[in-house]
Amino acid sequence: MPDYPLAEKMPQSLKTPSGLPFEAITLDAVLEGRLTMEDLRVTAEALELQAQVAEEASRPQLAENLRRAAELVDVPEQEILEIYRALRPGRATKESLRRLAEDLERRYKAIRCAALIREAAG
Repeated sequence: MPDYPLAEKMPQSLKTPSGLPFEAITLDAVLEGRLTMEDLRVTAEALELQAQVAEEASRPQLAENLRRAAELVDVPEQEILEIYRALRPGRATKESLRRLAEDLERRYKAIRCAALIREAAG
């Protein structure tokens, strides 16, 4: 079981999306241009560790939300916004939501997110 907070208790388990160790994220590294905005994004691995913490704390819904978030780390922001818009009431047909779910599952292996969209489609 991971120790929480991860950044304090398990920094050796955290890496940036580009593979830098968590300890490499410093103000000096930013000022010297050794880090980019991409390095400050969360990783699927970090979200999974947080999901494990949530499960241990008897918070299964939070764990599931974190696992869905982990599926979306590689999905471009514009596509996430399109998904959000489609899920708003009256914005998409059942069929278009089902196609959206299939696309997420096929392109990004986002099985949990696809299931949630299918549930919304009814």
